[in-house]
Amino acid sequence: MTGADVRTEAEDSGPSGYAAARLRLLTEGARSVPPRRAALAELTDDWLAGLFTAAAEGLSGVSLVAVGGYGRGELSPRSDLDLLLLHDGSDQKAVAALADRLWYPVWDLGLALDHSVRTPAEARKTAGEDLKVQLGLLDARHLAGDRGLTAGLRTAVLADWRNQAPKRLPELQELCSERAERQGELQYLLEPDLKEARGGLRDATALRAVAASWLADAPREGLADARRRLLDVRDALHLATGRATDRLALQEQDQVAAELGLLDADTLLRQVYEAARVISYASDVTWREVGRVLRSRAVRPRLRAMLGGGKPVTERSPLAEGVVEQDGEVVLARAARPERDPVLPLRAAAAAAQAGLPLSLHAVRRMAAIARPLPTPWPAEAREQLVTLLGSGRPTVDVWEALEAEGLISRLLPDWERVRCRPQRNAVHLWTVDRHLIETAVRASELTRRVSRPDLLLVAALLHDIGKGWPGDHSVAGEIIAKDVAARIGFDRADVDVLSALVRHHLLLIETATRRDLDDPATVRSVAEAVGTQSALELLHALTEADALATGPAAWSSWRGSLVADLVRRVSAVLAGDAPDEPEPVAPTAEQERLAIEAYRTRGPVLALRAQTEPATDEEASGEPLGVELLIAVPDQPAVLPAVAGVLAVHRLTVRTAELSALSLPDDVDDGSVLLLNWRVAAEYGSLPQAARLRADLVRALDGTLDIAGRLAERDAAYPRRRGWVAPPPRVTVAPAASHHATVIEVRAQDAPGLLHRIGMALEKAGVRVRSMHVSTLGSNAVDAFYVTTGTGAPLPAQDAGSLARVLEETLRG
Repeated sequence: MTGADVRTEAEDSGPSGYAAARLRLLTEGARSVPPRRAALAELTDDWLAGLFTAAAEGLSGVSLVAVGGYGRGELSPRSDLDLLLLHDGSDQKAVAALADRLWYPVWDLGLALDHSVRTPAEARKTAGEDLKVQLGLLDARHLAGDRGLTAGLRTAVLADWRNQAPKRLPELQELCSERAERQGELQYLLEPDLKEARGGLRDATALRAVAASWLADAPREGLADARRRLLDVRDALHLATGRATDRLALQEQDQVAAELGLLDADTLLRQVYEAARVISYASDVTWREVGRVLRSRAVRPRLRAMLGGGKPVTERSPLAEGVVEQDGEVVLARAARPERDPVLPLRAAAAAAQAGLPLSLHAVRRMAAIARPLPTPWPAEAREQLVTLLGSGRPTVDVWEALEAEGLISRLLPDWERVRCRPQRNAVHLWTVDRHLIETAVRASELTRRVSRPDLLLVAALLHDIGKGWPGDHSVAGEIIAKDVAARIGFDRADVDVLSALVRHHLLLIETATRRDLDDPATVRSVAEAVGTQSALELLHALTEADALATGPAAWSSWRGSLVADLVRRVSAVLAGDAPDEPEPVAPTAEQERLAIEAYRTRGPVLALRAQTEPATDEEASGEPLGVELLIAVPDQPAVLPAVAGVLAVHRLTVRTAELSALSLPDDVDDGSVLLLNWRVAAEYGSLPQAARLRADLVRALDGTLDIAGRLAERDAAYPRRRGWVAPPPRVTVAPAASHHATVIEVRAQDAPGLLHRIGMALEKAGVRVRSMHVSTLGSNAVDAFYVTTGTGAPLPAQDAGSLARVLEETLRG
């Protein structure tokens, strides 16, 4: 039966004819639901128009108006009919009688009805007092009667909405936030509310209202399709249940999937999640733009007055190479060239997450459109930026979602596509697989001070469930995928083996601790054999905790944590041996010896700044430290470490790796010692400074004429302090029995400009001598070891060592 046949049947038979035609349309109509929705709305329009025409004969100044979802033509099988009987107020008694003749036939058919009777003035007044009424009127559509009356109301309501937008839009945003807090996020829920949850149909309607205000507009790409998909699912849900429900309960998902011709309930949920993700992201971008416009309107008059009426200049603060902050967002610098800089998307994302700022939609789309793909294996900078992004805590989530919305994540990590929006049918899990992986990285970022390789912890967190997109045991499949991904993003063979093993055994500790007898030596030995090393054990312990915390409240408790900790202690005892002593110093190269002799003879610092010139093999490139090599030789004297570190910080050079050692001069030169610093540095942005400038400033720093602390404080004051992510507090420990010749102080902290300078100053103030040091920066985490002695060259007494560690930790916390 065609739509025309259905309408004819309804017109011929009155209410009973409408009911029969409606039933026939819903039970025999095509499975393609958008045409069915349109046909149902048209059928209902014709029926109501017929009722109105018959009941309002001889009555003028009255019209029947569809509002809300019905006004938009979104009439699902069990939707309410949202109707407004609009009148000019000339004959209220006749209008009341007309309302009865309209509403009762609707009720007699058992249809839900949301109705009102108002004059245009009353409608506008109510809309001004009730935001929900105003939103409904924005979609007003004429059905019957005085068309001019309806058109006048529509024009007035839209004008009111646009005039009052600066006040009403914040109210609407608050309404959306409160609803999201109550209902949760549609893209993660196992039994989602298609209408009320964040990313659902209510949010899609709110975006239409924002667009109608002319103040801002939502990103339109994919939005209409996402909204249509949710409406299709709601239609199928109404038909499957026979009820006006918006909650997609577990027991009805298979039937709804079948109604839509989908493979299974998982396919259904994945489509719902994808649609919700589009709407949620569009909402984030739109509300951010609304806030920016409203702030701009509030500030503009003051700026005009200050600038004498001139156009205000938009402030742009640099964040990284090719990346700046503007209007509270991270955007690309004017000189950025995504087509020539394949690392730019990761660099921009890492900078945004570290600053706690959103990535501009325009910037993400530009990078997605023209950025070059990364080579395989990735360059060291790309790997470092990924680790920095993953280690940035809660802001990582929004930045990751911005990249994912434009397809950049699947382009960087093709295996991500299999876990994207994948549901987890387990009541313990709060998130889809992909969001769980990011949530695990967020939790792992809080545990980076517990491990010596935070980069491996963060990447393992990202990959530990990557095998859930494949058949079979996800740990076994994940091990294979993790090995491939880790090699592709540039880890060396040893690190690839560690990462793949972490993924393979990520459930080992929790399952053994809760299901096995820990007093059985065979149990502990089997875990020790699987783990292999103390370093891998500490990584697996942290990954286990991060994974459980990211799963949900039911997955982790103090009891479970104590069981896992007990198992780790027992396994550690099995793995324990004599701690390695400080490694024997490597013989200096000819260049290092030349620099040392020159430094001794000139009684001043000598340095060489050298970039890598020879192309590296694939294997070498995967382990190549980031930056360029900086060799410095300085006659042994106090305060060398804080002076060098301070000069580098003043010149905006980031220290990636650093080693300091005392080098004895050849016998034919003279008695004496020179400190040799072999560092790897990179410019925060821009080009490297000239070696001559570095040397000149280092001379001034050593003789006390360069105020490093003042220069760094002055620079910090020049830029606004960003909230960003609050990193875990620094952790300073004494490594027991790590060396027979020195006391080893281990520092794990958030990397920051001047960090090494502050550490050096604290050690200098404590009166200890730095015999050697080994510094590495892994993403945004600094992992440093300092071999310190007393002034006579002996290890520190245990009490003094503990006191030094506490003082250093307090200094870094300050």
